Amino acid sequence: MDELNDLAEDLKLLGDKTRLTILTLLKEREWCVCEFVDLFDISQPAVSQHLRKLKSSGFVKEQKKGQWVYYSLNIENKPHVKAILKLTPDAGSVLANLNKPSSAVCCE
Repeated sequence: MDELNDLAEDLKLLGDKTRLTILTLLKEREWCVCEFVDLFDISQPAVSQHLRKLKSSGFVKEQKKGQWVYYSLNIENKPHVKAILKLTPDAGSVLANLNKPSSAVCCE
């Protein structure tokens, strides 16, 4: 039963469009918090809240570089998440849909 509860919690996290989009973008490279703020046009605390939930579930890992925090995927032990992300579009399509360029320079 614990496995079903864990799976249900994971799927609940993936049910949020912003979090699913973040994971989709992370398929191709690591991203900085500031880039997500620019992409989604939401506040830094809101982005950080999404990332905190993804990190606490083990979906992402973070690495601090100077004053910036970069996030990357951490789904080696989550085959169900890997399967879902195979169904999502590539980062270029996501960025085009958001009318955003393919890279940000806010944290460089």
